[in-house]
Amino acid sequence: MPETLAVPPFSARIVERLSVGATSRRERVIHSLDGLEAPVHPNALATTGTRLWQCLQDELPDGLGSVDFLLGLDAGGILPTVSLAGAAQLPYKIAWKLHLPLDGAVRFSEPHAMRTDVFAYGIAPGQRIILVDDEITTGRTLADLTRRLREAGAVPLAAACLVEDTTRGARELLTALDLPLVSLTTIEGEA
Repeated sequence: MPETLAVPPFSARIVERLSVGATSRRERVIHSLDGLEAPVHPNALATTGTRLWQCLQDELPDGLGSVDFLLGLDAGGILPTVSLAGAAQLPYKIAWKLHLPLDGAVRFSEPHAMRTDVFAYGIAPGQRIILVDDEITTGRTLADLTRRLREAGAVPLAAACLVEDTTRGARELLTALDLPLVSLTTIEGEA
């Protein structure tokens, strides 16, 4: 008989970052998919993607309509994007901190990072996109990405994240841009 693997619940917390530059955030959200504290079993990745996809469906009562692809942010956004793509059976793209000679470039800013310029490629008018990241604090990166995608004629439908820090105003900022924010979990406070 096959062994049944119990997948622990998703968890997240804020920790203080050590040895950071003056422009970087002093805190970091860590979570159970980032592999920092414990190895991550593939079942946990799949289960988390399924839960995030269900949250998107539940929290957007009018639905998403057709979605062309997910757009994840480099580094932390890769794992939730891949897990969500698998659960939703949607294609994905990743925005990178690489300036390349590729068509459909959309440049946006991650203001709290050491390297602030981020690029999404292959963006075309009319594309319907769900934005994905691992954690959202201020929402400034996703707000800038939303504005730039709209300038390019694309249609950001929603933002999905694993963890939302509710104390930094991200939800309010994105709501003002008419971009729904769907979070798997929320946390409050600093390290």
